[in-house]
Amino acid sequence: MAKDALGWRAKFAVVAPSTNTIVQPDMDDMRPPGVTNHYGRIHVPNMPIRDDETFVSLVKVIEGELYHAVDRCMTCEPDYLIMGMSALMFWGGRAASEERRQALERHCGVRVSAGSFALEAALNLYRVKRIAVVSPYQPISDKNVTQFFQDCGFDVVKFLGLRCTSPTNIAEVQEDALRRHLISLNDDKVEAIVQVGTNLSMVRLAVEAERWFGKPVMAINTATYWHALRAHGIADKVHGFGPLLENH
Repeated sequence: MAKDALGWRAKFAVVAPSTNTIVQPDMDDMRPPGVTNHYGRIHVPNMPIRDDETFVSLVKVIEGELYHAVDRCMTCEPDYLIMGMSALMFWGGRAASEERRQALERHCGVRVSAGSFALEAALNLYRVKRIAVVSPYQPISDKNVTQFFQDCGFDVVKFLGLRCTSPTNIAEVQEDALRRHLISLNDDKVEAIVQVGTNLSMVRLAVEAERWFGKPVMAINTATYWHALRAHGIADKVHGFGPLLENH
């Protein structure tokens, strides 16, 4: 079978909401030679998110549009699919999320990485149990994220939801604010800090925070891309994004 001229090792399809401006630059920066990323946009209006009800409406829009974006991506015959959005892949806990992932794999005929399962794998790699989570979401989503991690056997000892007011507002959270949030989450009871929400920009700050705290600080986009590379048999060490990509 002929190889793609640029993606001669792997072509990754990446699906993300059309409002997401962080996943694409993050994952492009992590690409090793011979791997290419091919983005499909899930059509999502930049709707106000004021409460649980409006957040559930957003999740339903994403769920309804997801397969259209996936099908467009599959026309380039990718080797692997990456979910560049996270809320839906936590929703209902681990069993429900696993059903969604398996349904996607059956539909596409390729394997799928998602941030929820990537973070589970990374946390198990470090053998930690007590975690703190920072999220850009509303309380209903934070409950689903907590349920997923609890289903995986982790103890969520702290949770900070930023209650961002629109999909694009998530990408407007600045590093200085995130730094304060991470400091507020860190204490001796917490073995690792996890960030969810792929439109929240934290891949480089997580590397710094890990050095400050002396414990794992995991950005979801880093974990997801690491998971996809390793699942596809690509073991390159990618520098600048922390221990997951550099050492594992």
